[in-house]
Amino acid sequence: MKNCLIVDDSRVIRKVSRHILETLGFSVDEAENGQEGLNKCLENMPDVVLLDWNMPVMTGIEFIHQLRKHEGGDKPKVVFCTTENDVAHIREAISAGADEYVMKPFDHETLQIKLQLVGMA
Repeated sequence: MKNCLIVDDSRVIRKVSRHILETLGFSVDEAENGQEGLNKCLENMPDVVLLDWNMPVMTGIEFIHQLRKHEGGDKPKVVFCTTENDVAHIREAISAGADEYVMKPFDHETLQIKLQLVGMA
């Protein structure tokens, strides 16, 4: 079973994402900010990270820069989930090491397609 870490400060987004991922057969863990997410990755590196952009403590961009520096941090597929939809944000996320990008709000089908694109669904 593949495992996914949802890193998002919105409890509602985490709940919705968890439901979608569990129906796709993932085991799911959650973190409410980038620092908590990074700590969880260092304990047990997930296969996939669903990552919010704007969070307190540590933003999504700061998280991915830190994650990719750690041993094994190149392994997880990172999908940014955000309301930021301009080209500059997308380019920044991809250049920081994100594998895909999904706009909020997203549904089951959209998330499944993005996971297929990174080879995880």
